[in-house]
Amino acid sequence: MRIFLSFILTAFFALNAQGQLNDYKYIVVPKRFDGFKKENQYQTSTLVKHLFANNGFNTVYEDALPNDLNANRCLGLRVRLDEKSSMFTTKTKLVLEDCNNQDIFISQEGRSREKDFKLSYNEAITEAFNSIAALDYVYVEKSNDDTVTLGFKNDVKNLKGEPGPEKSDNQADRSQSVQQVATEDEQSFKSMEPVASNYEKGARQNPEKGQQIATPEVQSYEDNTPVVSQMQKAPNTTGVADEMSLSSALYAQELENGYQLVDSTPKIVMTLTKTSLSDIYAAKSNTQSGIVFRRDGKWLFEYVAGGETVQKELNIKF
Repeated sequence: MRIFLSFILTAFFALNAQGQLNDYKYIVVPKRFDGFKKENQYQTSTLVKHLFANNGFNTVYEDALPNDLNANRCLGLRVRLDEKSSMFTTKTKLVLEDCNNQDIFISQEGRSREKDFKLSYNEAITEAFNSIAALDYVYVEKSNDDTVTLGFKNDVKNLKGEPGPEKSDNQADRSQSVQQVATEDEQSFKSMEPVASNYEKGARQNPEKGQQIATPEVQSYEDNTPVVSQMQKAPNTTGVADEMSLSSALYAQELENGYQLVDSTPKIVMTLTKTSLSDIYAAKSNTQSGIVFRRDGKWLFEYVAGGETVQKELNIKF
């Protein structure tokens, strides 16, 4: 059961990784990886470039960047070799990091017991690359056509010194100004007509000066005697809300393909998507993605954080 759950979790994270990698146009390979003394030592650089290129990635060396990548380094991901080799075993992972040096994808660990360094690195890197080859990478260029064009064909702009069009009976008078609503068809009017003040002239002779309340509709005066504030600084609860929600009772609301879990607020804490297996769901909270499954009568949320597999018990009310 444990092995099967690990397989489901790995497949779930692979789908997320594929979506992330598809946003990047280039893979940048260094000619000398960190930890090596020479360029392309043990043919590591040429091997990595060959593996990526053969699997549909647009792969370049770091000293031969195309113009668009040179202008915008965030179009590409840089390859890094993470090595934890021992005396008898070569162990390495392929890490893809973005222009902000953030790790976007970490491959499975490749191993080799070959004594010859060239053979051992070839075998370990090739094994590590298998998890990248399984992603079926296809570059998807981001669209910039998300802007909305607003039409104002009925608007009239009067130039200084030129007479404006005559107003019809159903138009606002001079005491009204146009307040544009951000839709193509709708405009509303907000009255700008002055409102009478309840300020009394004799109040100025009062030795206890008042404080004017500046609101558009009303003006009044109140005593400005200092008042001791009883406001207390709210405690910092950043990062605690999700932990508290997961530990409290969660109520399942059925969706077309699963459930959404809400707390007593109510606030949506997590969404569960059905899988082909009973009592196993793909799960996504505000901060984590993983799986939710039932074992020994308890519902558990399993996810990966900091390279470690974490399990949290959930109190779900179906």
